[in-house]
Amino acid sequence: MDERQVWNVSDVNQAVREILENSLTPFWVQGEVGTLNIHGSGHVYMTLKDRKSQIKAVFFGGGAQARGMKLQQGMEIEVFGKLTVYEVRGEYQFSIRAIRPLGVGDLQRRFEELKAKLESEGLFALERKRPIPALPRRIGVVTSADGAAIRDFLQIINRRFPDVNIKIYPVPVQGEGAGDKVARGVDFFNRHRNVDVIVVTRGGGSMEDLWPFNSELLARTVAASEIPVISAVGHEIDYTICDFAADLRAPTPSAAAELVIGRQEEYLQRLERLDKRIRAALKYYSERLWRRLESVSSSYVFKEPAYLLRQKQQQVDELSSRLNVTLKHQLELKRRRLEQTAMRLSAIKPGRLIADRSCRREELALKLKNLSVRDIEKRRARLEQLQARLEALNPFNVLKRGYVLLTDHESGEVIHSANVKAGLAVDARVSDGIIEMEVKASRDDAKK
Repeated sequence: MDERQVWNVSDVNQAVREILENSLTPFWVQGEVGTLNIHGSGHVYMTLKDRKSQIKAVFFGGGAQARGMKLQQGMEIEVFGKLTVYEVRGEYQFSIRAIRPLGVGDLQRRFEELKAKLESEGLFALERKRPIPALPRRIGVVTSADGAAIRDFLQIINRRFPDVNIKIYPVPVQGEGAGDKVARGVDFFNRHRNVDVIVVTRGGGSMEDLWPFNSELLARTVAASEIPVISAVGHEIDYTICDFAADLRAPTPSAAAELVIGRQEEYLQRLERLDKRIRAALKYYSERLWRRLESVSSSYVFKEPAYLLRQKQQQVDELSSRLNVTLKHQLELKRRRLEQTAMRLSAIKPGRLIADRSCRREELALKLKNLSVRDIEKRRARLEQLQARLEALNPFNVLKRGYVLLTDHESGEVIHSANVKAGLAVDARVSDGIIEMEVKASRDDAKK
């Protein structure tokens, strides 16, 4: 950096922002909401503080979420994001990407651990889910008797199909032990077998409010239910363990009512369409059969059956005549072949034939003997040539002329060079044996 360079304030703030933003990856921060301003633009401006310090924070576009979670001063929260610099005032701040009440992180961890555990056991597998009946006569609902969820559910059911029998098992839907009581409601309908489908439902709320529906007991009870179960807990963005264990998940209680049963008018319209299609099909087939009956009744079979019988009799006679002619022709061919064979046999004299065959056999035997003798002589001569060549190449014949073959006494390797150490034990092979020797010195004549 040039120390003589003069920076303006904007350059300084920009450089600080780049250094700060690039030095830290996004992370979670825990703190208490100090000042809070949910702006009309939809952005949220606040300060987060603890006992010693505070930091400014901004949540762009987070106004709706802040209102939904009833964010207020003094509330303990956890936020996820990264540090940045507001260059206009030269202030650093925390840019929030996600926000949740303090403690939700632990609940989320417990949720994910239980979800992974049950999923590994196959409780959420698609192949074990039961189909929802298209038009159940009796529906069992496990929910709070005075909640908004049951009111919305009943309103839609009564508007769509008012004749359906609804049985309600009232339970608390939040608080300590609520999950076990919901599980008892599902078990109650399974024991009495008095409904065709079970709906487990409640309205929206925070993760703490919906926590009873993340009960392991409830999930196992729903998965083991012999009656199909629809889970409709919270809003569309809310997911619970009960949703994954159920045979069908509905985003809201109202949606559950729409899924569990169709409109009465829709079924009546479908029945009317099916009735029309059946009537049209029956009319088409009856007309088709009537035309076939008319065609068959006008057929020659029914008008002149005796004529058809005479036709078949004539065909039988023709086939019989053709068969007789064919048999006679085949018999004549066989007779002629028999006569020809007899004539050829009578012309052959057995004694002469045997004598000819005997002479031919002796000629072939003599020829075979001559060929064998010549082949043996040829192979013997070849063998003698090969023996002579092998004898010429025999190294021991060379030793008879006074040459010696030196080998290392220990390894048995042939010594090709005079470059050996003094004291080496060697074997000198001559034509009639081996002489054990020791090297006193070696000399390379080629270097003289």
